Amino acid sequence: MNLGYSAAQSVEDWYACVALSLQSQESVFLIGMMAVGKTTIGKLLADALGYTFYDTDDVIRERSGADIPWIFDVEGEDGFRNREQNVIDELTRLPSIVLATGGGAVLREANRRALSMRGRVVYLIADVDTIVTRASHNNNRPLLEGHDLGARVTQLVADRHPLYSQVADIRVESTACRAQETVLTLTKKLREAQ
Repeated sequence: MNLGYSAAQSVEDWYACVALSLQSQESVFLIGMMAVGKTTIGKLLADALGYTFYDTDDVIRERSGADIPWIFDVEGEDGFRNREQNVIDELTRLPSIVLATGGGAVLREANRRALSMRGRVVYLIADVDTIVTRASHNNNRPLLEGHDLGARVTQLVADRHPLYSQVADIRVESTACRAQETVLTLTKKLREAQ
């Protein structure tokens, strides 16, 4: 499939192609499991659209002065989810942003409602093997600690997929594509959804 980008084109040409392909100022919210590429794809998409990029986990870390595993240890998952809900409520009110959410952001109804009412929600999907491979390189995932990685990811995907699907306006596969190709596919789908 030709996505309008070839290795011979410059990065500037690629960004121009993406920016021209989406005229709306509607914010874009990325949801999906950990390690599906929400942050990487989100940064590229925001840059291409001239939007501001936010990552809920980064905002929580910055505001608390602590990393996510520490928050889980001290406040528990509920404490972390409270922080996450406040950040999502605040950030989804901003115009022209790309927001990468944490994998569990959809667990709370208030988050699902804020995401679906205030912007275009994109569900990034990767297969379990890809998620396991990518997640195994990151020790900053408290929900995976002390578990068989494959079994835990499989269970989380099964539990969360219906919630992701409930709020998703667009679904994009991120397993085998390079990030730039995924962004081009995503912008095409965003344009078609306008």
